Amino acid sequence: MSGDEITQLLAQARDGDSARMDAVFQALYPELRRLANSRMRGRESTLTPTVLVHELFLRISQGTPLSVIDRQHFMAASARAMRWILVEHARQRATDKRGGDQVMVSLDERIADAPQARTSVLALEQGLEALESISAQRRQIVELRYFAGMEFAEIARLLEISERTVYREWERARAFLQAMLDDSAAGSDGDGS
Repeated sequence: MSGDEITQLLAQARDGDSARMDAVFQALYPELRRLANSRMRGRESTLTPTVLVHELFLRISQGTPLSVIDRQHFMAASARAMRWILVEHARQRATDKRGGDQVMVSLDERIADAPQARTSVLALEQGLEALESISAQRRQIVELRYFAGMEFAEIARLLEISERTVYREWERARAFLQAMLDDSAAGSDGDGS
């Protein structure tokens, strides 16, 4: 299905035609599955990429119609929603048992130029919240780049800023998050657990 067809379906879904959102999900399901799979590199046993995509569908289809305008915007919103679902799930697991929030989040070259690090979804979420207090734009760039897998040019178009600005803000956000995650990892190593 072409980008224009997706845009038309999203416009019809915004106008209240819920069947059109079903069609968007069906058309973008393989991409959503890949996106979910990339977010689930930790192989958490109770939540699979398929379950994550289906949870996303349920939440979007039961809520108020999304106000997304095109495929890119839809994928960015989906990535953000998937992150929220993962954070919610990690918080639930943390209340179920001590240490239950330990989920593998692969921080590849997109966030850090270091080997993969084991961190928790909750530590990453705390880092993003701290980043939000410094720069909402940087947090949004991280969400679009890391969580939605968008390229710098796509982000620049979506946010209506220059590609150079996107790259500069990405580098600053990446350094900040890496420092936060390093501090979090250092704190958890010395807690005697």
